Amino acid sequence: MHLFPAAPSDLPAVADMVNSAYRGDSSRQGWTTEADYLGGQRTDAQTLAHDLAANPEAILLTLRDEAAGPLLGCAWLEPATDDAWYLGMLTVRPDLQDRKLGRTMLGAAENHAKELGANRITMTVVQIRDTLIAWYERRGYVSTGETRPFPYGDQRFGEPMRDDLNFIVLEKAI
Repeated sequence: MHLFPAAPSDLPAVADMVNSAYRGDSSRQGWTTEADYLGGQRTDAQTLAHDLAANPEAILLTLRDEAAGPLLGCAWLEPATDDAWYLGMLTVRPDLQDRKLGRTMLGAAENHAKELGANRITMTVVQIRDTLIAWYERRGYVSTGETRPFPYGDQRFGEPMRDDLNFIVLEKAI
């Protein structure tokens, strides 16, 4: 497995993979779908480029079997505090989610953050995603008890089909 920071030329493929894993019918091939409660796109190449430019310490990691091979997964990392990094957009192609690539990508992202000085990883997960929350808990993440509101009206986060969404904050010492 090869882990690389995303190049600008990777951003369209990353956006396509993320959208296919979380939204629409293609997301139903895997178990990470949000299609039952969020419509629209999850991200696009322009948003990714903007977010990377706006936060120069952030990194979008990509996972491939071979250096020049197809994109298999990705994860977003950015500093949150002096000793914690935020992990977001952990994604594996939906047709490959039975290869345990999510575990590989998560471990690689945690190790990368640790190499950059992190002692903790934080993340947010939509509170109704019980299966995903349990998956993270099995990997050592715990709820901090903090919740954050869902950004209704901000199309960058999709088109909510429910009015009761919010995020819970999970954290893990690394």
